[in-house]
Amino acid sequence: MSLLTVGTVAFDDIETPFGRAENVVGGACTYIALAASYFVRGIRVVAVVGGDFPKKELKYLEKRGVDLEGLQIKKNEKSFFWAGRYHDDMNGRDTLVTDLNVLADFDPILPETYRHSEYIMLGNLTPAVQLRVLDQLLSKPKLVVLDTMNFWMDNALEDLKKVLKRVDVITINDEEARQLSGERSLLKAAKIIHTMGPKYIVIKKGEHGAILFGEDQVFYAPALLLPQVTDPTGAGDTFAGGFVGYLCKTGDVSMNGMKKAIVFGSAMASFCVERFSTEGLKNLKSRDISVRVRQFAQMVKF
Repeated sequence: MSLLTVGTVAFDDIETPFGRAENVVGGACTYIALAASYFVRGIRVVAVVGGDFPKKELKYLEKRGVDLEGLQIKKNEKSFFWAGRYHDDMNGRDTLVTDLNVLADFDPILPETYRHSEYIMLGNLTPAVQLRVLDQLLSKPKLVVLDTMNFWMDNALEDLKKVLKRVDVITINDEEARQLSGERSLLKAAKIIHTMGPKYIVIKKGEHGAILFGEDQVFYAPALLLPQVTDPTGAGDTFAGGFVGYLCKTGDVSMNGMKKAIVFGSAMASFCVERFSTEGLKNLKSRDISVRVRQFAQMVKF
């Protein structure tokens, strides 16, 4: 099974009530690829970085089985940079700096070997870029998953609607679901979003877990209760990476397969938030993930 993901590979400055991490590795594509690498090898990355991005981090991705043929490196430019400060409750945050740098004119070019990928994870990027990726595919994927945000609903809604017609699964948070659908009820919101194209809708509720809508069924998975959440940055992307990585591994894209993928994605996100940047996703063992999944099962078993 082949998995292709498009998104950002970047630098972050992060401040939370538990500390600060400066100029650390971030980006949607980074988190997605790392999380998915625990389920499938040869993950194909389409992204862009500047010459300032550390080679050791790229080598670590390759060590995890990530294929970087589709990563553009612009040696004389700077990588995308984001800085943010989280509120005391860790649910809200303020964006302090957004420097697009190499991302400003990013044109995703799929190598020939990528164009028959079976699983596609469209990380949070301009809908026009997501469309450009889909247009370069030479065969119909088995599954296309889309992550997006309210910024694109405000500024690129028509392009977003075009992408939605071509995806199987969308992952968004509860407020974004309400904005996209115009409905306050998440059940009604999911039904409206379903008419836009996606067969399955995953609505993320942060510390309260995630809800899956599809095939006239609803499935809820709680978030794992942790002693401390250090850094929520990348949790949603990590969830998406674990989710699509598990689906790629099993090949089961039915509602039952999606339910299991939700739990595995949530388990991966629980590792992510325990440490700053991508550190919580490094050097995990299969047993670590299995233990977390069993904890989820115990939470909802009755």
